[in-house]
Amino acid sequence: MIPGFGLSMGVTLTMLSCLVLIPLASIFLCAGQLGIREFLKIVTGGQVVSGYVVSFSCAFFAAVVNAVFGMILAWVLTRYDFPGRSLMNGLIELPFALPTAVAGISLTYLYSDKGWIGALFDKVGIRIAYTRIGITIAMIFVGIPFVVRSVQPVLEKLDRQYEEAAMLLGAGRGYTFFRVILPELFPALLAGFGLAFARGIGEYGSVVFIAGNIPYETQIAPLLIMAKLEQYKYADATAIALVLLLLSFVLMFVINSAQIYMQKFSK
Repeated sequence: MIPGFGLSMGVTLTMLSCLVLIPLASIFLCAGQLGIREFLKIVTGGQVVSGYVVSFSCAFFAAVVNAVFGMILAWVLTRYDFPGRSLMNGLIELPFALPTAVAGISLTYLYSDKGWIGALFDKVGIRIAYTRIGITIAMIFVGIPFVVRSVQPVLEKLDRQYEEAAMLLGAGRGYTFFRVILPELFPALLAGFGLAFARGIGEYGSVVFIAGNIPYETQIAPLLIMAKLEQYKYADATAIALVLLLLSFVLMFVINSAQIYMQKFSK
């Protein structure tokens, strides 16, 4: 249905090089202009390290929450038929279509001390906006579709005869879920977790407004990159970006390796 292998592979490699490989290689080339001491001085500065900690810790907790509730959402959309199911299924895609800046402004307004939800928590002394809690909520918002769309196809194809057989053998619902269903879902769930984690690490638009950008408290790593670019410190910005790139690559490599291992183990 498509041209031969040579032409198809040529087009694929060209697009991959122009959109992925060359831009990533430029980061290495630009960072390579720095000396080792200068590079380490930039990426190990107190404010930069704090930005790494904020981005990775909030992204991790957001990915954990997304893994749990994303699986529940996928289960409801797959196993139950109810009015408004198609609408709910479509709303899952909303974080993909909505501009991240719009999402950030909306979440900030909603969770500030004068917002509908933020005001309720503020009465009991819990502040959400301009804290790491708010950052985590923003990352949950942008990451939840990755988990749902990763788990949903697996649930749709999962043969229910295994569940019925477990029930006939006397297994309870909890045992059936954790020993029969969850092992089949785990590779897809792990993939969704990794995608949500990576998206949270690099998220900027929806986080920058609700974060408040307080140094050493709520300043995220992507914001530091933007600040360096605004100061025309391109080498510094590239060094920080390179660290994020390497850490994200290691993260995805570990998650993909674990996913492949789980798939082989399940077979």
